[in-house]
Amino acid sequence: MIANFGYGALIITFLVSLYGVGAAYYGMRQNKPAWVDSARNGMLLTFPLLSLSALSIVVLLVTDHYEVEYVASVTSRSMPMYLKITALWGGQAGSLVFWSWLMSAFASAVTLRKWDRDREFLPWVIVVSLTTLAFFLALNIFVENPFTRLWQFPSGQVVEKMFQPAGSSLFYPRDGQGLNPLLRHPGMIIHPPMLYLGFVSFVIPYAFAVAALVTGRTDDRWIRLTRRWTLWAWMFLSLGLVLGGRWAYDVLGWGGYWGWDPVEIAAFMPWLTGTAFLHSVMIQEKRGMLKQWNMVLVILTYSLVIFGTFLTRSGVLSSVHAFAQSAVGPLFFGFIGLTFVTSLSLLLHRWNDLKAKAEMTSMLSREALFLLNNLLFIGILVVCFWGVIFPLISELFTGQKVTVGPPFYERANGPLMAGLLLLMAIAPLSAWGHSTIKTLGRAVWKPAVVAIVAVLAVIAAGIVNPYALIGIFLTALVIAVTLYEYWRGALARGKRHGESFFVALWELVKRNRRRYGGYIIHLSMAMLAIGIIGIEIFQSETQGTLSQGESLTLGEYTMSYQSLAVFDAPDGRNVARAVVSVNKNGKPVGELYPRRDFFYDSQQPMTIPGVRSTIEDDFYVLLVDWEEISTNSATFKVYHNPLVKWMWMGSWVFIFGTLIAAWPEADTDPVPARNRKRASVPAKA
Repeated sequence: MIANFGYGALIITFLVSLYGVGAAYYGMRQNKPAWVDSARNGMLLTFPLLSLSALSIVVLLVTDHYEVEYVASVTSRSMPMYLKITALWGGQAGSLVFWSWLMSAFASAVTLRKWDRDREFLPWVIVVSLTTLAFFLALNIFVENPFTRLWQFPSGQVVEKMFQPAGSSLFYPRDGQGLNPLLRHPGMIIHPPMLYLGFVSFVIPYAFAVAALVTGRTDDRWIRLTRRWTLWAWMFLSLGLVLGGRWAYDVLGWGGYWGWDPVEIAAFMPWLTGTAFLHSVMIQEKRGMLKQWNMVLVILTYSLVIFGTFLTRSGVLSSVHAFAQSAVGPLFFGFIGLTFVTSLSLLLHRWNDLKAKAEMTSMLSREALFLLNNLLFIGILVVCFWGVIFPLISELFTGQKVTVGPPFYERANGPLMAGLLLLMAIAPLSAWGHSTIKTLGRAVWKPAVVAIVAVLAVIAAGIVNPYALIGIFLTALVIAVTLYEYWRGALARGKRHGESFFVALWELVKRNRRRYGGYIIHLSMAMLAIGIIGIEIFQSETQGTLSQGESLTLGEYTMSYQSLAVFDAPDGRNVARAVVSVNKNGKPVGELYPRRDFFYDSQQPMTIPGVRSTIEDDFYVLLVDWEEISTNSATFKVYHNPLVKWMWMGSWVFIFGTLIAAWPEADTDPVPARNRKRASVPAKA
């Protein structure tokens, strides 16, 4: 039977993972390379085994095996095929299998590299990777089993068990409950996988960091080995956050892209430390500094990845994203505590070995500005972490769960994010080792003039909000500095090599992809900031009940209610669809079709806005309620969202920049010097 086969594959993978942990440790301790190689082969085996288990779930989902409890809870006959497949990660148990499957893929991929120069890292990378994998597999096997079946006793009682209880028979529901309506969106195909890819990718840099701590390799070799892994992890997690924002904008009816929802923040926190880490490692590579700090950041990132997964799956926080209450919460909490304490113990043991020989000599040097950048990221992290856990603390001590709303996050994080934009503009112009106000001033004055002109143009357009003007100045400064760096670098190379400007620009980027790819990422962040400024500061809204032919005005826009149709769709929905015409400054600009879908299988509604989107603004209409029979009226909530499209355009620029920065280059690192004797495992392939 398919369910038994998939469950068996899970158990075998779990046993192989435990064997790999034990064999790697034993081979390292006893100086027996064959055992380490055996553990390596075991880690490679986890991916095909888990592929079989995940494929078993998908087969059960698409063939309507409702006797399997997971299938009955996340699919229904009316759901399209693509949603049945994506239901693999649409529920608690299936998403844990998907998490493990991705983890096994990354763990297998990292073992395929050549280990000749870094043989002593291998057993510890295996131990960390397979320990993490074994934990998630244990959750599936013992707590959240996706292969549990429904059994019915003669009395009519239905129970969920993996194997048949005595006196029972399989129970076959006529249909399933279906996915939560909020998940029935094309974003389901890519948003959760991107987040999961970001989460599991960060396990690899952490594994190498632990290996460096255990083996005493205090050079930056482990950073160079994981640089690309970290970039890809950061890109996946960033895309997951952006896609989640777009999904929320399209489906949740918030009128915006971000609501400081606890689960949104749970994914945002490891992004903060991961971003800080990407900046901080440059200091270690260039100046041999901040070794201790980099270890702290990578440990924090790993812990926050597990913590974010815990928040999503434990049910301890109320969120539209979170899964239901589950017994996995205490297990997650214990695993987080165990790995965090172990990591800190290793870090403290090597603390003195990680001390930097170089010191900062200038508060305006690039390394000093990068460190300030890191502190601002950590400041935002502290705000977010406190906002997430405060309801839990208040409930523990007072018995009441006090909710922390968006105003808290926005007031606390706004100045910190403005500081990050300022540093994004200034840091590229500073020098490693030493910079002065005079040298920075000479470098920044031209971009600053461009930014001031941008602010004056905005004031001339009638915008005088001080927060908006500060934000516009900072984003314009980032864009101007970034373009200035490209122009200055290409001009200098063109003169030196006799190349045309565009040839020099191409060669400049090709020869230093990491730096200039990073500059493109800075441009994308400035574009995202423009969208955030527009919607956060200038968003306006109104609401009204209209009869057919009546209008509602918001700023330059006038919306007229034309008609409403209520009908059943073939996929099991009852659809209420309004038609509204939109005028801007008295001129027709099109029709919108906001609707409310009610899903019969899950007995839940979903609101789909009608949106007119341009580079200048979005006109966003929600159908809130209607009276089809008595008055033929409808209630609408309408938002005007200036500049929000810049966020989605910025995300494409971000992908382009990350691809350039992460594009593979030949490994030209010299063989690193060891700060202690090589590990006991011989350097044998």
